[in-house]
Amino acid sequence: MKAINVLGVDIGATGIKGGVVDTGTGELITDRMKLDTPKPATPENIATVVHELVKKHNWDGPIGCGFPAIVKGGKAMSAANIDKSCIGVNFEELLSNKIGMPVFLINDADAAGIAEMEFGKGKGRDGVVILITIGTGLGSAVFINGHLLPNTELGHFYLNNEIAERLASNSAREREGLSWDVWGGRFQQYLTHLKRLFSPDLVLLGGGVSKRFDKYESVIEVEGLEVLPAKLLNNAGSIGAAFYASKKFVKSADLI
Repeated sequence: MKAINVLGVDIGATGIKGGVVDTGTGELITDRMKLDTPKPATPENIATVVHELVKKHNWDGPIGCGFPAIVKGGKAMSAANIDKSCIGVNFEELLSNKIGMPVFLINDADAAGIAEMEFGKGKGRDGVVILITIGTGLGSAVFINGHLLPNTELGHFYLNNEIAERLASNSAREREGLSWDVWGGRFQQYLTHLKRLFSPDLVLLGGGVSKRFDKYESVIEVEGLEVLPAKLLNNAGSIGAAFYASKKFVKSADLI
């Protein structure tokens, strides 16, 4: 399939970032820009900031958007770290109409996972590969022999009678002032539970904390489980969203 350039946007709980991606190589061909996620993160406020980001890139073309929610048919079906008014909103339509360009929406962790499977450490890996994004929450992307199982939300299962991401996310580490060793011990419990449930062949760790892997690597060893930091770090969401959009855009163009 033809590779095209796409603006990849990654919407997070604290920041909305993006850059133009060569979807053939997975490389950013512009600087990545970041704007603050609006407070409150309502649909119209989010759309306004995304539109501003598009204008800052002077972009006129397809856009891929990683969104922090379960995404079905372009709609946000959950809202763990954004305003609850986002639930049920078709953000593909909202953003496309606001910006005047085609926008393709995908769960943010799924986007990051796609990037790692296409251009990162998951490339060529069969079996069960799970990417965990560690940030405000814990996002997940699950692949079986390279095929995505979308919207898995593995940060939301219970661990020690608490939702896992409230114990083991980076925001939990910062909020509670945890040392890397103490936080790493919690994250090891999370990985152990993940192994028990899914028996993955590889777990990749993404998000901002992935670049600090050396700080906690020694305390998250889980017997029989390969755990690696993701290659693409904070760029993965933008790259994966752009790659996803390129496939959808080219396919829709071929149907015309």
